[in-house]
Amino acid sequence: MRARSLNLLFLTCIAILGTLNWIIRRDFSRPNLEFLPEMVRSVPYDSFAANRNFPDGKTLQQPVPGTIPRGFLPLHYEATPQDAERAGEELRNPYSMEDKEALERGGLVYTNFCLPCHGPAGRGNGPVIFRGFPAPPSLLSNRAIGMKDGQIFHIITYGQRNMPPHATQISPEDRWKAILHIRTLQTPKLSAQSSGPT
Repeated sequence: MRARSLNLLFLTCIAILGTLNWIIRRDFSRPNLEFLPEMVRSVPYDSFAANRNFPDGKTLQQPVPGTIPRGFLPLHYEATPQDAERAGEELRNPYSMEDKEALERGGLVYTNFCLPCHGPAGRGNGPVIFRGFPAPPSLLSNRAIGMKDGQIFHIITYGQRNMPPHATQISPEDRWKAILHIRTLQTPKLSAQSSGPT
């Protein structure tokens, strides 16, 4: 008896669904009802197309003056030796020699970007000089040791003489960390100079 009632209920449901399917026909030439379509059917504008919604009639608008792109750090210096010295006076390394993670990252950055020219110890004897590239100056020279971190940052960013700029290859944070590694290479020479002859 119970099975018969379930079968009857099942057949009734199928009959109701079939009737509804026959009564409610979908018109495929029109979209269905949409609730909260948001911007699904918005009108896209081509970047350089005319647009009457803006006073200048252009779709592509200039950014607000002073806008900085995301992830971009403005550096207000020119690629000149004078500005390199000015950067040395004005810029400070945000990382300290006690920051082990920064030192480790700086060593990795130095290995990937600086070692081919400056060599593993910073003596200017990297593998590229054996292929005819002019030898870069040693990072252990008195001149290099006397440079401030901001000046080295400027040189890495803009390049100098035969050294190309590395601003697009190395992020600003990694440039500072590479400078920490350069300072660790220079530390033995600094210690020897400070102790003087015995």
